[in-house]
Amino acid sequence: MSGTRVLVAGASIAGPALAHWLRRRGAEVTVVERAPELRPGGQAVDARGIAKEVIRRMGLDAEVRAACTDTAGAHTVDADGKVLETYSAEDNGGDGYIAEIEILRGDLSQVLYDDTRDGVEYLFGDRIADLTQDADGVDVTFAGGDRRRFDLVIGADGLHSALRATVFGPHEQFIRHLGLVLAFYSVPNKFGLDRWLLDYQESGRSAGLRPIQDATRAMAMFSFPAADFDVDYRDVEAQKRMLRERMDGFGWLTSDILEHLDDAPDFYLDQVAQVVMDRWSSGRVGLLGDAAFSASPMSGAGTGLALVGAYLLAGELAAAGWDPEAGFAAYEQQMRSFVEANQEIGRLHVLSRDTAGPDTEPTIDFESQEFAELIERAINGVELPDYAGVPDSGTRVGPGA
Repeated sequence: MSGTRVLVAGASIAGPALAHWLRRRGAEVTVVERAPELRPGGQAVDARGIAKEVIRRMGLDAEVRAACTDTAGAHTVDADGKVLETYSAEDNGGDGYIAEIEILRGDLSQVLYDDTRDGVEYLFGDRIADLTQDADGVDVTFAGGDRRRFDLVIGADGLHSALRATVFGPHEQFIRHLGLVLAFYSVPNKFGLDRWLLDYQESGRSAGLRPIQDATRAMAMFSFPAADFDVDYRDVEAQKRMLRERMDGFGWLTSDILEHLDDAPDFYLDQVAQVVMDRWSSGRVGLLGDAAFSASPMSGAGTGLALVGAYLLAGELAAAGWDPEAGFAAYEQQMRSFVEANQEIGRLHVLSRDTAGPDTEPTIDFESQEFAELIERAINGVELPDYAGVPDSGTRVGPGA
């Protein structure tokens, strides 16, 4: 065992995934999460291409698939509910518009937490209040009052990363708002939804319903254009007012879905944004997932980037003998092109929703060879080293192992 002490900020997906691999590589891992417990629900997230291989190497394939939404596909509909287009979860080998592995963010977070909770220290209801690093380590002061020293600190605390702001600079330096806002919350399934997602789009706005494992419930989804976004991401009531105002008068089932807004136990609304940084580390502090390289939900790749990044970050740090300069540099070299391809997909998807206006960008040819190559890079455009010479305490190597 290396005995290297690593603090990870954030217990959504990237943090627990990183904790899994750090533990297997021999590190002593602490995860701090400002929320008092895991957050349930949330949007459906996907694992495509190389991300599915990471899940297999984690030994969590069976657990993840058991928690999937089991969505058969998607129908785009008109205002009267007439089906316009159909997409199957079997398209493109399970890596299409509706992915073969599709799971609610909160459910995947639970799977990863359950996998790591016995070998990793979790601190819920706390956060990093201050940190100071030197050549040999990082002194951390927690909001709860504890002071501890770690060898490495990793921020996996999302788009609005507090650790990134503390170490790298203000959010405005790195966050790129793409002109769209998304909202999600669960509702009673009084709409007859049965394994098929329904999506209605018009003039840059959309409303949708997707099936979840609990057939008595469904996940409502909304998107609308917003050139600016100045609602505090923690002010839920202001977010709900914004959603009602922006979706007022929208057709299809929108008014019925909005009737359940105040009863939602898992409401979420935020801007569609990307994080663009020249580097993802500073000394002994590094970043992972949306904190480092959010591609936005419109990329369909946030979870894949988090899972692949966690595998590579832990592997490269261990391969470098836990030297932060060498380990972080190798991780970034492996990930950068993969990240950029997925961020480009996210930007193109937003443009295809007509949010930027018809005259601001050329029409995107989604049938071109160039776009097909971009998709391939975004799904499989990274190598996964075996790290044969690196310690690995894991014995789980496949489904059900």
